[in-house]
Amino acid sequence: MLEIENKISKVAFSTDKFLNSYLREKSFKPTLLSAIKYGLFSGGKKFRSFVIKNTAKIFNLNENEIIKVGAAVECMHSYSLIHDDLPSMDNDDIRRGKPSAHKVFGESTAILAGNSLLTLSFEILGSDILRLKKNIKSDLIFSLAESAGYKGIAGGQYLDLAYERKKVGKNKIIDMQNKKTGKLMGFCCEAAAIIANKNKDRKFLRDIGVDIGLLFQITDDLLDIYGDKGKTGKPTKQDLKKGKATLIREIGVNKTIEFAYALSDKIIRILKKKYGTKANDLIGSVEFLLTRDH
Repeated sequence: MLEIENKISKVAFSTDKFLNSYLREKSFKPTLLSAIKYGLFSGGKKFRSFVIKNTAKIFNLNENEIIKVGAAVECMHSYSLIHDDLPSMDNDDIRRGKPSAHKVFGESTAILAGNSLLTLSFEILGSDILRLKKNIKSDLIFSLAESAGYKGIAGGQYLDLAYERKKVGKNKIIDMQNKKTGKLMGFCCEAAAIIANKNKDRKFLRDIGVDIGLLFQITDDLLDIYGDKGKTGKPTKQDLKKGKATLIREIGVNKTIEFAYALSDKIIRILKKKYGTKANDLIGSVEFLLTRDH
């Protein structure tokens, strides 16, 4: 557990180092830049960057370019968190143990910071700093855009709000969580195949990533019940309070835990069959999700 957390921390450090350098060269209104950095460097694990790096190991890809793609994803993820916390969305005042961006900078500045991070993710992928062929950059941008829009994060957040305090079936909950969390994780895995020019692997890895995202969301929901708010960085038992549609609410805690372990076993089995030992680091990422406490 400690070993993999150290590995995640190293990826987070490299990702933050790149983003700090990239933002240093940009010209923003000072308060807006502060809000952007507040959302981006708020102590998150950068787990998505870790998944990208571990998937890239399957194809022995250049780590320097992978860090840049991970940075683009972290911009996207941070945008979604800033907007999720807004009063018109989940109305959360605490994120990662600190006041949410809208509590510190005001709602309008938080919205603009989120918008800026969304566009920064595509700016990084399209910039000369990412030393990849134009057709590969184009595929990365298209895939990330699809994971962020109505088929992904935005669509999932819409359903998350629409399903509050309603009876929602298991399949609809999974579909919602696949959009809100899974699609971006799907990009994290597919990106490696895009960069490696392994078109036949793209759908396989995208589907694996969606499943990893679903597993991440399920463990997040379980932490909302059993987690220590000192470690999770936010109040617990919020899903129940808000009437959120979760698998826990639909099928109960025990069956949700069983579902999570079955999903993890499925992901690991498929990865071993397809890539053998080349997938060991990605498999380690999956196993980490079942034991994480934050």
